[in-house]
Amino acid sequence: MQITIIAGGSRGDVQPYVALGKGLKEAGHTVRVLAPQDYQDLITAYGLEFFDMGGGVKTMAQSQMQDIVEQGNILKILAVTGQGAQQLALQSAINGLVACQGSDMILAGFTGLSNGLALAEKLGIPFLQAYLMPFTPTSEFPGVLTPQLPQTRLTPWANGWSHRLAQQMMWQMLRSADNKARTQILQMAPAPFWGPFASLQRESQPIIYGYSPQVIPPPADWADYIHVTGYWFLEPPAGWEPPSDLVNFLQAGPPPVYVGFGSMLSRKPEETADLVLQALARTGQRAVLSSGWGGLKKENFPTTVFIVGSIPHSWLFPKMAAVVHHGGAGTTGAGLQAGIPSIITPFFGDQPFWGHRVYELGVGPKPISRQRLTVKNLADAIQCAVYDMTMRKNASSLGEHIRAENGIARAVTIIEQNRRPK
Repeated sequence: MQITIIAGGSRGDVQPYVALGKGLKEAGHTVRVLAPQDYQDLITAYGLEFFDMGGGVKTMAQSQMQDIVEQGNILKILAVTGQGAQQLALQSAINGLVACQGSDMILAGFTGLSNGLALAEKLGIPFLQAYLMPFTPTSEFPGVLTPQLPQTRLTPWANGWSHRLAQQMMWQMLRSADNKARTQILQMAPAPFWGPFASLQRESQPIIYGYSPQVIPPPADWADYIHVTGYWFLEPPAGWEPPSDLVNFLQAGPPPVYVGFGSMLSRKPEETADLVLQALARTGQRAVLSSGWGGLKKENFPTTVFIVGSIPHSWLFPKMAAVVHHGGAGTTGAGLQAGIPSIITPFFGDQPFWGHRVYELGVGPKPISRQRLTVKNLADAIQCAVYDMTMRKNASSLGEHIRAENGIARAVTIIEQNRRPK
């Protein structure tokens, strides 16, 4: 088969789809990836064909979202994201037509949903939904993107509606951009006002979820065409070697704590760095700090702290005592796979959901929202993650279960089973 994967967003959003694409390629399929230009090197490093979605995600995020990410207001973030989507919609549709020509299947999750569905309809190609977090309504837990009230448990009825609310939040953010691409580029009628979800459900097409059933068991009210495959982890490319100075640092003392907030932007990176350093000093922990998009910057760091850029989590995290991060789906999965406790400081979106789930599983302290991140709160959480033996045992056990899964192979099998005969 020739398969086109559409993946936008931050590196944590794109990387699992690159891992899935690599698995499909190794199974003998031709894989194209339509993604932002930021990830061309990442995609081509694994032998996949790259097609530019249009624009750079990092540049757009830094120019448009610097002041609102830390506030954690999902409605404001969705509004700004929707404006950015309109700027990219036309180019994405133009390049998507080229990327999808001759393909036997289009595969996408959140960030490629509207574009992928429109291109599949235009070209008569099957569309497969592939998500990194729960998106199918269920009565068992609330919607991942629905704002949560602390300590509040919804009724089964309210849980189901919270998922539909999350679907509409996503769709209405994208609807204007989607209609522009459909009418101006693809010469199609606009999509229904309420979006594609009702028709997708009626079609009973397979849906795959790239996370572990050990982390979120498949709900009993999900249909049998919905599959939780296990995580889609990406190993370092062939020939990759870690920086020698980082290896020397790791070998010079006990396992450090990793601290990194991924693509989350900080208006005051120096203050964030100071807060982290003070918390580490209180606990006496060594640390590896990732600069990320937020730019954790601090001149003259102590010798107990090592600053890194982009390092494969699959290599780094197993060497840590604990990980402190923002709670993105990909980073959360990498921390759980490593079998060490996670301290999650969610900003917005699905991050509070993953933070709460890590706490429920007993593999990390209570999440600390970005607005409540203080020296004391972070120090207390680090102390708990490093010295709570029950938590560490839980994390180790869960990591063993996750490492025994092969989410990519399972997903590839499902995709191959649903190939449309020519």
